[in-house]
Formats: sequence, structure tokens, C-alpha cells
Amino acid sequence: MPDTDWRQTVARLRSVRARATLGATLVVAAVMIVGALGFSHLLSTSMRDAVERAGEVRAEELAARIEAEGPSAVSTREDEVVQLLSPDGDIIAASEDAAGLGAASADESRVVTIDDEPVLLVSEELDDDRILVVGVSMEDDVETLGTAAALLTVAVPAVILLVAGTTWVVVGRALRPVARIREKVDVISADRLSERVPVPSSGDEIAALATTMNGMLDRLDDAARAQRRFVSDASHELRSPLATIRQYAELADAHPETTSVTELAQVVREEGLRLQGLVDALLLLARLDEGDDGRRESVDLDDVALAEAARLRGIGMDVDSSGIGPARVSADPRLIGQLARNLVDNAARHARERIAVSVTQRGNVAVLVVEDDGEGIAPEERDRVFERFVRLDDARARDAGGSGLGLSIVRGVAEAAHGSVTVDDSRWAGARFTVTLPAAS
Repeated sequence: MPDTDWRQTVARLRSVRARATLGATLVVAAVMIVGALGFSHLLSTSMRDAVERAGEVRAEELAARIEAEGPSAVSTREDEVVQLLSPDGDIIAASEDAAGLGAASADESRVVTIDDEPVLLVSEELDDDRILVVGVSMEDDVETLGTAAALLTVAVPAVILLVAGTTWVVVGRALRPVARIREKVDVISADRLSERVPVPSSGDEIAALATTMNGMLDRLDDAARAQRRFVSDASHELRSPLATIRQYAELADAHPETTSVTELAQVVREEGLRLQGLVDALLLLARLDEGDDGRRESVDLDDVALAEAARLRGIGMDVDSSGIGPARVSADPRLIGQLARNLVDNAARHARERIAVSVTQRGNVAVLVVEDDGEGIAPEERDRVFERFVRLDDARARDAGGSGLGLSIVRGVAEAAHGSVTVDDSRWAGARFTVTLPAAS
């Protein structure tokens, strides 16, 4: 691969790696920050509620003592913030620490600062409508919240950095096989289709992608080999009649006294017809390969089969057409005619004495069967017989054996019409070809 292309690939992979790392880091950072803020708020609320409950309990205890000892139970409190208020909010009694506080509000609990120490004030209404206000220190809670905030301030960035580093490493390791695959694919060309991309042992989606790409390369390699074989066979087939025409033309030019014009014209006409048939077959196969199934219309398959049976009888063949019954298919009439003709011509080339043609319709399918009493086809050759330019009898002359494209066209036409073709033994131990096509509705 050119150095500039490889550098661009590396740059793109690094960009993907950076974007993946940044995205993961931002998501984790947002989650961590929101979680830290939520945790701090929950902890603060929980601790305030706990202090408030402790203040309420202490206020209930002091209320019982006030009922027993009077307001003096308040003024004698040391290291406590306590006030006893009249229903009008005037101070009746206060502890030493609450002396400079002034009249506290009896509406809700609130936090005040006394001697640089946060104190939560909790109020309790007595039976005679007097208000008891008790202060509970929150210094320990504030220190706890500060410690938690400090830990979160350190932990959150540390976790974010850890996630970013881990993501960078993991994404890098995940993309490394992609880089190797990209490098390998870039050097695979039409003349190196045997190359395969490396499959990582991770068993993940990238390994599945590499396996899929290798499967695709297998299919491309098979198709390329088939195409090269097809071109080679086609060239060989086309060369034969051209060589014959050239040979007779050179002979006529060199020895005009021994070669008549009639003989030369006959040879040229026969070889020209052979060339035309071969080219027509190649063009038809090319159209079928491109998915062109012609114009679709309703075709009487029995009429097509009867016409081919009559044609064979016209050249002296013994054809049994008693099994031909009514059946209609939706397909191109010209292609269906070509299919039937190729089958009966193949049977005529290999039959000893008898050929049978039958047509039946079974539900939503129409079935065309052509069988002969020839030598048949071995089971291991029944798939290969539909390949292009295949002649099972290599010793057979080309004139008698055809171009080797007839049965390929049969299969191509059948598949284009969403049908199929198979071959097995006939009733006379010869070959029986069965074409199944969707019946016309």
C-alpha cells in the first residue's frame, strides 16, 4: 500500500479512537459530576434531618425539666444554646451561650453561627404556649461534608481520567485488527484474489467482519476463475470455426482447381451458422447473468413441448408425447422455447431410439420432463453437466456434441423464471431432465 494511503488510514483510525475516547469521557464525566452533586445534596439533607431530630429529642427533655424546675432549668444550661420565649416572642430565660443571640424565631428550624460554630435552632411549643428553642451544633456535620466534598473532588477527576485512559487503550486494541484488515484489503487486486484478510482471535464483531470479507473474497475468486475459464473456453470454441473457414479459404486460394466455390460456400455457411449459434448463446447467457428475464406473459407450456416433439419427428426421431398435458407458465415465450429446444436437442444427441416428452401441472407448479434411452449421466456428474462448455464425453466431436452451452442456458432460463432443473435416471436408464416452473395464475 502507498505510504500516503497508510498514513491517511492511521490518521482516520486515530481520529475514530480520539472521538470514541472523548465521547466516553464526556458521558462518564457528566454522570460522575451529577452523581457527586446528588450525593452531596443527599448527604447534607440526611445529616441536617438527623441533627434536627436530635434537637427535637433534646427539646422534649428540656421541656420536661422546665415543667418540673421552672425557667431556671434554662438559665443554668452550660455549653448549650437554649432560650425560653413567651407567646409574644420575648425572652423569658436563656443559657449563657444563647444570651447574645437575641430572641430566636420560633417559626422554623434554621442555622445560625455562634462563636464561629454553625448551630441548628429547633423550637418546641410548651403546654402554656411558651416556646422552647434549642440549638444543636453542626460542626461535626460540616466537617464530614467537607471531607466528603474533598474526596469527591479528587475521586471524580481520577475516575474520569481512568475511564479516558481505559477507553483509549481498549479502542486502540479494538481498531488494531481493523488497520491490519485495511492494509491487507488494499493490496488485494484482481490478480491476487487468493489473498485473505487476517481474522483476529477475539471472536467479536471485527472477527465476524473479517470472516465475512474472506467469504466475499472466496466468492470473487471463484467468479474470477469461472470468468477466466469461460473466456478461455469461448475463445477456443470461436477459434475452431474461424480456423476451419480460414483453412478452406487458404486451400481454395492456393489450389483453386481442387476446391469448388460450392464446397467453399457450404463450409463457410455451416461454420458461420455455428458461429452465430455460439455468439447467440453467449449473449443469452450474458443477459441471464445480468438478471434480464425478458418480457413475461402467459405461455402454454404444452404447446411449446408439442411443437418440439413434432420437430424431432420431422427428422425421423421416435418421440413419445403422450404425457403432454395442459400447463401454463408466466415467462418469456422465446426463452421458454429455447429451454425446451435445448432439452430435446440434448436428448436427440444422446438417445439410441426413444425420447419421451411430458408436461404436467401440479397445483401451482408446471413440470416439463424430457428423457431418453441413452447412456445416462453418472450421479457425480449431474451438477457439472449444467456448467458452461462442459462435455462429459470428451471424445465426442464438436459437431455432434454441441457447444457445451445448451444445458447452461436451460438452467439459466429456469432460474430466471424462478424455477429449477434437475437430472436423474430415465425409465430406460438414460437421462431424465425435469424442469419445474411456477404455473401462471
